[in-house]
Amino acid sequence: MNFRQIEAFRAVIITGTVSAGAELMGITQPAVSRLIAELETSTGFALFDRVKGRLVPTPEGQIFYRDVEASFRGLDRLRSSAARIRDFGSGHIRVASLAAAGSTIVPRAVRKFRETHPSAIVTLSIMTSAAVRNHVVDGEFDLGLAADEVDLSGVGHQVFGSFPALCAMPAGHPLAVKSVIGPQDFDGVDYVALSPEDRARLQFDRLCAEAGVRPNLVIETPFAITACALALEGVGVGIVNPLAIDGFAERGLIFRPFEPAVYFKSYLLFRPDMQKASLVRAFVAALLDVRNTRHSASSTGADRPPLTDETSPAIAGQS
Repeated sequence: MNFRQIEAFRAVIITGTVSAGAELMGITQPAVSRLIAELETSTGFALFDRVKGRLVPTPEGQIFYRDVEASFRGLDRLRSSAARIRDFGSGHIRVASLAAAGSTIVPRAVRKFRETHPSAIVTLSIMTSAAVRNHVVDGEFDLGLAADEVDLSGVGHQVFGSFPALCAMPAGHPLAVKSVIGPQDFDGVDYVALSPEDRARLQFDRLCAEAGVRPNLVIETPFAITACALALEGVGVGIVNPLAIDGFAERGLIFRPFEPAVYFKSYLLFRPDMQKASLVRAFVAALLDVRNTRHSASSTGADRPPLTDETSPAIAGQS
């Protein structure tokens, strides 16, 4: 088995025909057929069935292709890594973040990180917490910031913080006259909810059930920043992560504390082999510094609550 044979197999899969695969590789059609025949001999099983003159992947061929494609993705990463090293040098960190922090606290951490590492390249991707966890586990990102509903098995992790929820509502909403919002205030109120698996959403639902109230759920979204946008448009009242609220008060959205407290807990996730890497440690330090200085008073008419409880996580790789 050699790379050229694997390349021919992949070319036929992604183009659908031997002739198109040959054109993609820049070789003749008989050469592609020969390479695939050699690969089938090497693997010991048929990769394609010949159906009415066409090659259709066998079940074994489909399974084999999944591993082939994973290998090519790895090769693409190697090409990208080589290009970055050639163009920018070796300093590079890949960060994935949940959406609530991806437009606020993480960009500030990037700015702070670059003050001490001006030559380092940062790749930042915003995705769901589940995707953050999976990409870190797969080694595609060095550091992740995710909500606490993710599976923490197989990944290095530490608590980033617990953030008390705020109640978001449009200007002029009847609840805006209250200084603190409780579950009893939601009875019959149009409600913008987070995803059912969100831990803060589950806490809120439990408090409403215990109080015997029933909010009027009108829409669900996985992203707190979207919940803020929906509340701003008057769709309903939301329970939101304070990491996601920046800029919305200036646009007219009203925020009030919610009691009993509902917490948005988040974790830093690491590839096990990257937790003590110097760039990762430096970026985590920047994140924690931004987190710790973000409790200044907001312009909502009420003080912004502290963004951490008694938890004080250590910088990655330190006790």
